[in-house]
Amino acid sequence: MRKTIALVTGGFTGESVISLKSAEVIEQNLDAEKFEVYKIIINHDSWFYTDHADFKHEVNRNNFTLNLDGKLTHFDCVFIGLHGSPGEDGKLQGYFDMLNIRYTTCDALTSAITMNKGYTKAIVADIENLHIARSQQLFSNNLANSNLIINNLHLPYFVKPNNGGSSIGMTKVKSADELPEALNKAFKEDTQVLVEEFVKGREFTIGVYKGKNGIVVLPATEIVSSKEFFDYEAKYTPGVCEEITPGRMTDEEKNSVGAIVTKIYQKLNCRGVVRIDYFLEEETGKFYFIEINTVPGQSENSIIPQQVRSVGRTIKDFYTELIEVSLISEKYL
Repeated sequence: MRKTIALVTGGFTGESVISLKSAEVIEQNLDAEKFEVYKIIINHDSWFYTDHADFKHEVNRNNFTLNLDGKLTHFDCVFIGLHGSPGEDGKLQGYFDMLNIRYTTCDALTSAITMNKGYTKAIVADIENLHIARSQQLFSNNLANSNLIINNLHLPYFVKPNNGGSSIGMTKVKSADELPEALNKAFKEDTQVLVEEFVKGREFTIGVYKGKNGIVVLPATEIVSSKEFFDYEAKYTPGVCEEITPGRMTDEEKNSVGAIVTKIYQKLNCRGVVRIDYFLEEETGKFYFIEINTVPGQSENSIIPQQVRSVGRTIKDFYTELIEVSLISEKYL
């Protein structure tokens, strides 16, 4: 008997556009023989499913059900394809936990913590062979904090919203004169801002997920961007950067990276698939943690589908495994 799956997308932030693109790919690759799928769009005004006749059906938020032609539809599992709030910051996860509905991502606590880049780095900082760029976390935009940055960090540095994704609001600062504009840009996106020293090295991103046989590390993707850094345009505009999968690493580097990202996944108590961004420092080869994304993009240009295909798997089989592992998760036993 087919399982009933809610594919949740949309969202409250600028990343909603990416969420909808991800949902298109997810919907196309969910196994119709195993799953009956309802794509539910969430925005500030409405949670709804649109049927084949283009009629919108509102979700009953008291129990997350749909009433379709007098028949009440309950869901066995939720495939969360919603980047940013409320799908990546723990809000939806907490809601589904209260309703005892299973879902494909990290739980509410892990989702909330990892949405905050500064807090995440504090948690993983003691993992062996993991390094973190020097940084300052700011909670207000004022002259004193600007001076704090100038006096304590070495240029160049990255200024980014502490909670957010897709590199929205992020700037690479090369001189102190550029700092005020960069801070203004980041604080427009968030009430907290993280300023980090630049690490010169090769940039990579790697997928990790909980499969039926335990934690699986996918081949890393090396990012070679024509831009200053892997920003929003580079991530979502074809041709702006080169994405090499598998990335160019020695066997020793692959083994070291695999061990580190597995420890990150375990220490943060992750579930489902996550994507971890990192640098290998140019002169030393040291692993520098950048951030973790607990709802990584699934659009045609996204990294995770590339990495899955590179090991000879279909996206359909991969999504099936994510759902089936969620359905048997020990969290619900």
